[in-house]
Amino acid sequence: MRARIMTLLLSLVVCLLVALGVPLALAVAARQTEDVFIDRLNDTERFAALTEQAATDVDLPWLTSELTRYDEVYGINATVLDRDGSVRASSAPPGPGLASDPAVRAALAGRRSEAPRWIPPWQGEPLVVAVPVVRAGDVVGAVVTVSPTAALRQQVAWWWALVAGGVLVAVAVCVLITGRLTRWVLRPVHDLDNAAHDIARGCFDARVTGASGPPELRRLTTSFNDMADAVQTSWQRQRSFVSDASHQLRNPLSALLLRLQAVGMDLPPDQREDWASAQEEGRRLTRVLDELLALATAEEPTSPPEEILLDDLVDERISAWRPVAAERGIRLGRSGAADVRGFADPTALGSALDAILDNAIKFSPGRSRVTVHVEPAEQAVVVSVLDEGAGLGEDELGRIGNRFWRSPRHQNVEGSGLGLSIAKALLASFGGRLEVRNRERGLAVSVHVPALPGQGLTARK
Repeated sequence: MRARIMTLLLSLVVCLLVALGVPLALAVAARQTEDVFIDRLNDTERFAALTEQAATDVDLPWLTSELTRYDEVYGINATVLDRDGSVRASSAPPGPGLASDPAVRAALAGRRSEAPRWIPPWQGEPLVVAVPVVRAGDVVGAVVTVSPTAALRQQVAWWWALVAGGVLVAVAVCVLITGRLTRWVLRPVHDLDNAAHDIARGCFDARVTGASGPPELRRLTTSFNDMADAVQTSWQRQRSFVSDASHQLRNPLSALLLRLQAVGMDLPPDQREDWASAQEEGRRLTRVLDELLALATAEEPTSPPEEILLDDLVDERISAWRPVAAERGIRLGRSGAADVRGFADPTALGSALDAILDNAIKFSPGRSRVTVHVEPAEQAVVVSVLDEGAGLGEDELGRIGNRFWRSPRHQNVEGSGLGLSIAKALLASFGGRLEVRNRERGLAVSVHVPALPGQGLTARK
């Protein structure tokens, strides 16, 4: 955003400076050209007056001497032409085609030269100034001065360089001012973006500090901080409620299970089945409360993310779950890349993988395979748990991770529907995310872990 704003402002400033600088440069060139032209015109008119006095050829040596001295002093060729364009007197042999020059033809027709608009530095042609010689009301010839323009062009180039330098200095000052202005305006926006990103990652105590920027943005940051306080308070109350409710319900439930166990010792055989069913429901409710407590704990980051070697963590979790998988006749293995590092909370990531592996083993058929596949991706490392179960319907995939949701096909499988919700909350605590998709055979539950830049990867055979 800062680059776009600076580009917009500087584009307007540059256009304004160019709109002012170009006419100024042209005006300077025109003024310098006009000064030189007027000076040459005055000299040419003086020679025209002298020529009018030189009525006979007897005066030509004197006139030629005047023209020669002028040429020697100023380096400007001066020539007197007759009415037919022939040379009558000259300080030096004129160049070819002088009589056909438009200024000379105009002078022989009775019109003196007009000043050129401006002479650019790259134009090397001389400045030709011609004035008619009039005697008794008739044009009898013309006086022509041919001036080199090197000094004029050099002076125009110097003025143009001065104007261009002024424009560049003005642009540099505008860049400095625009940079400071945009930083001042956008600093609150940048702070708001960082704070909002931190809150989205689960850091609810993030706030916008400082009081810089325009008044409107300062009010916005104050409102944002008030909103963040309200969100944090609501979130803490929710966590406290879930945690307190779980703790408060566990004690009576444990006492109830103990009483059921004691009562069952004196029950007749025909009531034992109902007694066992009541105990099983009590134990299921205990597991639900334990998972609710785990979910409440998972929603608050316990430690900051750090650089970890994912190979060790994945191998450790596979080793822990391999006996459980073997009891169900399921093979648990690993594939993909090795020597992969990520940026995560190892405890939270390990607990999330436990919840995902528990689900994969629980819902996979016997004599099937569950594979943990590690693969680097753009700005992340993807750890996927691939099973060979029945998968889910497309309408069910969007509900994965919702609390207490279970597929109707799995209602008879032990569980509470909180496993992936806990995994999702644990991953969000350090910037990870959960993705679920169907495979050709089974389900793929992928964990996206923030990757380290420039990490080396080798394929695991």
